[in-house]
Amino acid sequence: MRAPATDPSPGGTGHALVVRDLSAGYRGVPVVRELNLEVRPGEVVALLGPNGAGKTTTLETIAGLNHPISGTVELSGEKIGGTPAYQLAGRGLALVPEGRALFPGLTVREHLRLAGGRGRRGGPSGRDGPSGRDGRGGQGGQGGQSARARRASTREDELLEMLPELRKCLGRKAGLLSGGEQQMLAVGRALVTRPRLLLVDEMSLGLAPVIVERLIPILRRAADELGSSVLFVEQHVALALEVADRAYVLTHGRIGLEGPAAELRERRELLAASYLGETAA
Repeated sequence: MRAPATDPSPGGTGHALVVRDLSAGYRGVPVVRELNLEVRPGEVVALLGPNGAGKTTTLETIAGLNHPISGTVELSGEKIGGTPAYQLAGRGLALVPEGRALFPGLTVREHLRLAGGRGRRGGPSGRDGPSGRDGRGGQGGQGGQSARARRASTREDELLEMLPELRKCLGRKAGLLSGGEQQMLAVGRALVTRPRLLLVDEMSLGLAPVIVERLIPILRRAADELGSSVLFVEQHVALALEVADRAYVLTHGRIGLEGPAAELRERRELLAASYLGETAA
């Protein structure tokens, strides 16, 4: 049985992600309302719910693609609501969007190396190791470049150990990959950055069940082996609850149910009622 995620911060009060009273939508019209959720360090959290509930809007707002209407979003204790997505990427947030957003003309290796060169350094703390800096706090010229190249190569090797199916595709352009291979690349591109917070939107969309069963457990490994915190949207509820520590169910833009994944697996009637927007007894 998997041990629950632990909080390494002093006093156990820190969170990787805290969303408080968040309302978000488009052109000032809220899709999600007064949303509250948390993800602890090293935790895997599923965001479930029917189509149109606001799950994608939630992830896009956290990732900086939407500006909140009201409420706050904190990444490792720092308020980030409205911060541009490119800046959040530099702070350790990675998004695997619905639709994958790959570059058809770039190869698998080019995707991984472009992403690996900008990810956070070191282990889960994200702090620089001594090899990446010179004694004056600079990048160390050629030494710094060599360190970055070694770091990128190490990350690529680690990623290919997690997703060995990509190894045979390294020289192939993304536009020529199968749907399953493209989704593996989209996930791998995010993981090679060693994100502090990994957001994943509908990873299984349009994929065969055998591919889905292969991909979803990778999120558990990202938390356990890379130290990433994970928030993911998924329609395969049973598989999602197998890998998650906790889950939230979003209905009509509001959280209708939340709790430990193991508990929700045993309360299928309550879960089904929440999907239908019914109030639990």
